Amino acid sequence: MLRNRFYVLVVSGCLACASASMGEDRAGHRPLPRAESFFGLHFDLHPGPGDPALGADVTEEMVAKLLTRVRPNYVQYDSKGHGGYLGWPSSIGPSAPHMTRDSLQIWRKVTRDHGVALYIHFSGLFDMAALANNPEWGAMNATGQRDTNNTSVFSPYVDQVMIPQLVEAATKYDLDGAWVDGECWAARWDYSPEALAAWKKETGFDQAPTNRNQPNWLEWKRFNRRHFEQYVGHWVDAVHAARPGFQVASNWLYTTLTPWPVRVKVDFVSGDYDPTNSVDRARPEARYTASTTMPWDLMAWGFVNNLAGMGQNIKPAVHLQQEAAVVLMQGGGFQIYYQPTRKGHIADAVIETTGRVADFCRLRQTVSHKSTSIPQVALLMSTAVIEDRSDSVGAAWGSFPELVGTLHALLELHYSVDILAEHQIKGRLKDYPCIVVPDYDRFANGMKDEILAYVRDGGRLLLVGTAAARQFEPILGVKLEGQPQEVPAELASPHGIGAINGPWQKVTLQRAEAVGWRYPTRDTRKDGEIAATVARHENGIVGAIYGPVGLRFLHLHSPYLREFIGQVVQRVFPEPAFTVSGPPCLDVALRRTRNGQPALHFLNRANVPTSNEYALIDYVPPVGPISVKWRLPVKPQKLEWVPEGGVGEWTWSDGVLSVTLPRVDVHGVLIAQP
Repeated sequence: MLRNRFYVLVVSGCLACASASMGEDRAGHRPLPRAESFFGLHFDLHPGPGDPALGADVTEEMVAKLLTRVRPNYVQYDSKGHGGYLGWPSSIGPSAPHMTRDSLQIWRKVTRDHGVALYIHFSGLFDMAALANNPEWGAMNATGQRDTNNTSVFSPYVDQVMIPQLVEAATKYDLDGAWVDGECWAARWDYSPEALAAWKKETGFDQAPTNRNQPNWLEWKRFNRRHFEQYVGHWVDAVHAARPGFQVASNWLYTTLTPWPVRVKVDFVSGDYDPTNSVDRARPEARYTASTTMPWDLMAWGFVNNLAGMGQNIKPAVHLQQEAAVVLMQGGGFQIYYQPTRKGHIADAVIETTGRVADFCRLRQTVSHKSTSIPQVALLMSTAVIEDRSDSVGAAWGSFPELVGTLHALLELHYSVDILAEHQIKGRLKDYPCIVVPDYDRFANGMKDEILAYVRDGGRLLLVGTAAARQFEPILGVKLEGQPQEVPAELASPHGIGAINGPWQKVTLQRAEAVGWRYPTRDTRKDGEIAATVARHENGIVGAIYGPVGLRFLHLHSPYLREFIGQVVQRVFPEPAFTVSGPPCLDVALRRTRNGQPALHFLNRANVPTSNEYALIDYVPPVGPISVKWRLPVKPQKLEWVPEGGVGEWTWSDGVLSVTLPRVDVHGVLIAQP
């Protein structure tokens, strides 16, 4: 009843706000909606009692200088951090106690003058102040202890605190939206009396399991995930009703952390990826999020944080450009996160660095933003596996390493890869000339039957790993001998040998062809066992690798293992839309620009930071020349290389375009103009 009462109060109290100006600039132009926005900035401070002069250095001149140089479509400025204190003078509270200036008022005025949308960073489920005042609102663990950081989705917190705070900020400052943090990854398994009562009512079970070894663990996880999603849907609907046009996202919802069908009416999908291993973290994320069909962006941290106790260090522009290119080449929007000083100052060096990244992105905007995939390789993500493996409500980090390793191998082999979960590819398998399945032992939504039908109808399927192969034994053209065994395995490739020890499945040929071999030692003259096969099944082709090559590639990135995998892929998928002769640090994506032009994106990952010991770069060595053969049924009228301009000599014959790109610096796009 409390939830319903407040919902009516919010709607009736803010109907007049619906006609308010939504941030028009001096010329009467509205900022772009989030669905059309391309480049943004994010600032959060997590204000609290320890800030002696919050906002003291926030001035109109500083904000105008930033907006003039960077020209973002939107800014997300801090309003509430995980501590739970508000960064504006609030009638609801609790506001940070030592506030010198109203930072949001200044940011709102200057962003409006520049036609820039203003969003807020707002901590949702993670609210320490609310729990300090109302400890009974905390999620309860299995031993009966209340969480002091993370609220329960079954508590009155969302109605009594969160929604009123959001609506007040949206109304007082005429905001364009909110990026709500501390949500899916902050949710906890909840054993509170309210949660257990709902559990019993919905399932009939008297007891809730406390670990995966007890009955009903998967159902318990689904119960908590379902109620988290209902909680988000509740505050989203309430805020939308109170403030029509207010655009919201729940950080990381409907990404790889929560690979669920989109059910809540969020306006966009967004997440901030790993501050250190950023490019590799963004590579699977961008390819999955692009498949949600929602407006989306990803956020790079503009700094590395406190490595070896050194505090924050700002990333150079070229470092961030390399991170941005991962997102741009998948059609997404991009934003950068910084923390101002505790008094709100943004240094000139940060402004200039960000401006250079913005310039880099804007030069590519027309051929990158909102581009769509021209399907080539679909890499299947099994939500059935992830929901079982992940023992968190909404943070599936580390739950799909076989997929990531397989993705890395395919990208180093220069295939264009989309990542799709079952609910995203269901009914669309025929769109893809090749489907790759990592080492999964189960699928959701009848996907196995769809895959079998896909192969029967002429599709090409590659199974990368023992578990995946065992799911499809009847179509492999081999006999599986017993169970997989832990064995030493040396894989032979044309230019070397790689040790890939682990569980391997012994097979004997029936109608398949062996296309890869493993050996117990590096003496490849004898004792070879079949490591990979290819077979025809009705109208299609199915290939399988019978060992842990995806996971091992993630941990090793062996050139010989990459070459071994490449041999098998080539036999399954011999005629991709393009081939590229270039170094393995070159990622390629086949896209269609917003205006319909075919485009090949090239990302140079040379010198990419991959560890805390090599956390910052200021130079990406160019690669080239790059030889490209691109199957195009109609001869292009013109080739364009974005952003530099024209392309040198090229030929087109029998439906194949041949061109050599002299070099790729960080990112470039080859456009075939019809």
